[in-house]
Amino acid sequence: MDDPKHTKHHHQALSSESVKSHRKSHRKLNTRPLSWLFSALKYLVIFTAIYTVINWWRQPIMPANPDLQLADYHGQMVDIEALSHQSPVLVYFWGTWCAICSTTSPKVNNLATSGSYSVISIATQSGSNHDIAKFMDEHGYSFITINDESGKIFGDWKGQVTPSYVIIKDGEMKQGLTGIQPEWSLRVRLWLSALI
Repeated sequence: MDDPKHTKHHHQALSSESVKSHRKSHRKLNTRPLSWLFSALKYLVIFTAIYTVINWWRQPIMPANPDLQLADYHGQMVDIEALSHQSPVLVYFWGTWCAICSTTSPKVNNLATSGSYSVISIATQSGSNHDIAKFMDEHGYSFITINDESGKIFGDWKGQVTPSYVIIKDGEMKQGLTGIQPEWSLRVRLWLSALI
């Protein structure tokens, strides 16, 4: 026959073990989301670092004596240097053939039509003035566009990929970047360039 004291002690021991086990599993459940969060943050930091290095490596480089007075596809002269003394100017290198530019160009157009900053685009190897005019009309773009039909302007800036962007302030390049950029990012960069 079981000793009641022994049985009671045995039940208390089991109960104590199950509580400990429950607490351990509860702690594991609580630490799992934190572990995922730390992993996600770690990969985000690594991705950001790699993206920044690649972006820096691929960014355009301002020529020693850049031609900042160019004619747009309508034949109107655009003085980028003079504009840059008023406020930072975003120079947007793109192409009608560039798939990624179909994502970035509407954002650049929004920025240009807002009137907050001057936006000058350079359409590289995108055909004749007539071809560009047709493309701009079809897509509803109204930003100022210079036709770099031969790709010489983009080549002078050592451009590697489209889309690429340069921010010019007081005739000097302040920032260069490439790839998909949200409109807010471009606005922040232009704002920061105004402060420097």
